[in-house]
Amino acid sequence: MLTSVFLSLALALFAGTAIAQAYPAKAIRLIIPFPPGGGTDLAARTIANKLSESVKWTLVAENKPGAGGNLGVEQAVKSPADGYTLVIGQTSNLAINPALYANLPYDPLKDLSPIVLIVSAPVVLVVASNSRYRSLGDLLAAAKIDPGGVTFASPGNGTVSHLSGELLQRAAGVKLTHVPYKGASQALTDTLGGQVQSFMSSVPSALSQIRAGRLRAIAVTSAKRSRELPDAPTIAESGYGGFEANTWYGLLAPAGTPAPVISTLNTEVNRALKTPEVRERLAAEGGDALGGSPEQFASLLKAEHAKWGRVVRESGARAE
Repeated sequence: MLTSVFLSLALALFAGTAIAQAYPAKAIRLIIPFPPGGGTDLAARTIANKLSESVKWTLVAENKPGAGGNLGVEQAVKSPADGYTLVIGQTSNLAINPALYANLPYDPLKDLSPIVLIVSAPVVLVVASNSRYRSLGDLLAAAKIDPGGVTFASPGNGTVSHLSGELLQRAAGVKLTHVPYKGASQALTDTLGGQVQSFMSSVPSALSQIRAGRLRAIAVTSAKRSRELPDAPTIAESGYGGFEANTWYGLLAPAGTPAPVISTLNTEVNRALKTPEVRERLAAEGGDALGGSPEQFASLLKAEHAKWGRVVRESGARAE
């Protein structure tokens, strides 16, 4: 019996080693569940390009936008679990949408195998440069005097930007009026024009206007200050200790993908994330390169799923 057990273990180890050594034997499909040009697209293509250069893998990136990022993830979870279909997931479609959508066609905690976290980026709260709000304290003080009288824009209902604003209201004990837009472009225009008083924006969307002096960054949602916005204090250091809300992006595969394949992918992406060119490319868009183990990604996913699910339910947000 012992001989049989040892033989089984040896065969399993040999099989796993053979899979890892043979992988990848063909092109890898990388699903990007959002349109070209956004943060998810940037993270995906930065890593894909680096792997193509460093280990000569062929990664075919496909943008599959739709349903708030759900469509691309659904395609991934229905694909063979052989390591040849991967997906870039992020806070919205893995942690927020399960509570936001009544009938999500996948369970991110059961239907996906986390591989590695790629990057995390904060949300930045901005006002027009001629705004009377010089700081986060000014804006929240006005909101306390006039509940609902101060507006904040977001790129859409249920986005990380929207829900970061909801978290801020709860932390500060104030009432702000949320003004959802269909994307960042018009929200930026209306913030600059004074139609809304503030905007919870991704860093890349607002960065050029901040640098041009047309917008003022009064706070960031990350635990530490943004490298690209060193003068903008965090919400935590502005008096709301422990506040943190980020958009993160990570690489995942369909559940059941062989462990040796997950390990190989994790090793190579971690190696890519340590290179100066990748770190600088991600930092230029306001992000911090992450990395780590599949288990660390799984732990974060579970925690974020619970956190944002609670915020969605408390806010009453629903998918449009």
